[in-house]
Order: sequence, then C-alpha cells, then structure tokens
Amino acid sequence: MKKLLTLLALTLLLALTACGGAEDNGDATGGEKEEEVKQLTMGFIPSQEADQIADNVKPLEEYLTEQLGVPVKAEVMIDFVGLVEGMRTGKIDIGFTNPFGYVQAVERAEVEPLVKSIRNGSDTYKAQFITSVDSGLNSIEDLVAKEGLIWAFGDTLSTSGYLFPASKLMELGVADVNTFFKQTAVGGHDNAVLAVLEGQADFATTFDDARTTIEKDYPEVMEKVKVIGYTDEIPNDGVSVRKGMSEDMKNKIKEAFLAINDNPEILAVMNEVYTWDGIAESTDEEFDVVRAVFEQFKEQLEQ
Repeated sequence: MKKLLTLLALTLLLALTACGGAEDNGDATGGEKEEEVKQLTMGFIPSQEADQIADNVKPLEEYLTEQLGVPVKAEVMIDFVGLVEGMRTGKIDIGFTNPFGYVQAVERAEVEPLVKSIRNGSDTYKAQFITSVDSGLNSIEDLVAKEGLIWAFGDTLSTSGYLFPASKLMELGVADVNTFFKQTAVGGHDNAVLAVLEGQADFATTFDDARTTIEKDYPEVMEKVKVIGYTDEIPNDGVSVRKGMSEDMKNKIKEAFLAINDNPEILAVMNEVYTWDGIAESTDEEFDVVRAVFEQFKEQLEQ
C-alpha cells in the first residue's frame, strides 16, 4: 500500500511540474511567450568608410529608439558574411541588406524583408562598369576582349559590385572571371571608384552612380572616370529582420521606416549613408532574379 501511495504522489508531482513548465514558457497549452525586446541592433554593410557610416547613422539610432520604445544601436559589419551570420545568431536584429545579402540571409538565417529603398523614383537599379577616360576601353565588350585587366570591386558578395557584373561578363563570353581578370576586392564602392581614378585598376564595377560617393573629395572624378556599360535591372537594397522577431515588433519597425518618407531630416541621413530617396514595402518574390544569378556562383561562394 505504501508503494502505491508513493507512486501516486510521484505521478501527481510530475504532473504539477509539467503544468508549471507550460506556464513558464507561455499559456497552459504550452504556447511560447512572445519575446521581450530590450534592445535592437542594426547591422550595416560598408558602402563607404565604416567609421563614417557609424557617425552618419546616429540620428537614425535616435529616431528608431524614440519610435520603437527600446534602445536601438548601429553596428557596422566588416562584410556581408558577417551581417548574415549576425542575423543567423540573433546578434543583429535589423539588417541593411543588399539584394544578394538578403537572398543569402534568407537561405542561411530565414530573415524576413520589411522595406526597400527608392532611388530616383525607382525600386530597381543597375550596376555600372567604369574605367579611366584615357584607358582606351569604351564598352563591356572591350573588357572581355582583353585578358588580364585589373578589376576592382567592393566585395565578391556584392550584388552590383560583383555578382551581376560577373554574370554579365560571362554572358558576353568570359568562361571564368576568376582567372580571366586580375581581381581586387577593395572593401566598398567608393574605394572601387578611387582605384580607377588613381590608376590602381583598369576598370571597376559599382552601383550606379557610385562616382558621386567620392565627388566631394575628388571633384575631378566625373571627368576622369567614365561609365562604359550597365547590367540588367536589380531590385534595390532594403531592410530585413531576423527570424523569430514578434509580429508586433516587425510591424513597428516597418511603420517606423515608412514614416521616414515624411521626415526630411532622417531621410537625409538615409541618403547620406545609402543614397536612399524614399522607402517602400518589400516582398520576397522581388528577389527571384537575384536568386537566379546567385545560382551561377553558389558553389564558388560557399567554398
């Protein structure tokens, strides 16, 4: 009889413990509690000098902190890989992702798109091929006709800096862009333009028109560096959030960014950092064209 009572007591204790666990993690049915957000971290990728981005986005930090009701801080990542990894591990909550960075982040970290940039009234853009005005190179066809040229770009994971231009070069007959050209990754679109201006590269690939990013310090750039061709249209960059963020917070972040359209001061910050003229909602389907290009380089990039 004592053994039976002991067994019943143990069973009751386990049942109560199980109920208590459900309450700790959510409701009595075992549902998860919505996470309590105490701070949000925004991840930026370099389009200019990292310390310059960090300084320029401080008004955005303050604006989002006020709008969202929690502290928001900016973190400038070394490259796209770091941003994706940060979103995968939850260290980065809000990511400023270029088109390819977003596609990769979806695949590796299951991020969700919120908004995209508008430039010159458009939600798409092209990558450009630039060279010195006295280079003797006048078209993309000229590039593929001359093996061994030095090609400068920001990062191999850059959509407009590398992937779409590389796809275009392959389309025009280059079998292997890695061996046909002497490649140099210079860490940003501004540095790629500068490499051409200073004669360190025969040509560079950037977003259109990245020459303006250094025009203030190098006013001669528009005369000494010319555009010789473009890629097909690319969806604009935007803002994504990490997996697991609550619907309420996602909506708050989206609305806060959309409201920047009516805030000239903060919109000027976005223009200074990433040349955004406006902001619109974004969807995953818009990036299917980027996924198609990514498939061409997936094996190379995942090595």
